[in-house]
Amino acid sequence: MCIKVGIFVITLLSIRSEMATTTFIGDYACKVDEKGRVLLPAAFKKQLSSSSTPDHFVVKKDIFEKCLVLFPGEEWERQCAIIRESVNPYNKQHNVFMREFFRGTAEVQLDTGGRLLLPKRLLDTIEAGKELVLAGQDGKIEIWDKERYEAVSQPEQDFAALAESILGGINQ
Repeated sequence: MCIKVGIFVITLLSIRSEMATTTFIGDYACKVDEKGRVLLPAAFKKQLSSSSTPDHFVVKKDIFEKCLVLFPGEEWERQCAIIRESVNPYNKQHNVFMREFFRGTAEVQLDTGGRLLLPKRLLDTIEAGKELVLAGQDGKIEIWDKERYEAVSQPEQDFAALAESILGGINQ
């Protein structure tokens, strides 16, 4: 959406996508109960404290990995804005992408005990056991089956090479 102000045009979408979001740091082993509830780690709650609606989240299956991704409401809206800016609803391939991207998405909220109720169908898609790892990854939290999370860990040398290939050419 654009607003004309005199001779200037302000693109609200650009401003919105540049707004600061919560940064999640750390990874925490958690137990999931028989109802699919998991306690949000205290560190993540603290990192959320500046968010306007810290109890509202969207959870979905990750695109690349066998894990779930938990977005605070503000970050979810930012992700949706990026997608809206990039897709054409009258392009069939884009419609297929949108359908798959939003497939299985669910809104979740913290209950009074600080727990999230994760939909069983989503936990089943990642073959989650009773132990999960919640891993902060900038503006989102990945939710992994604990054994799978430990199995995808990169050896130090491989990670160093990856970091160099991605960040090595960046001028400070």
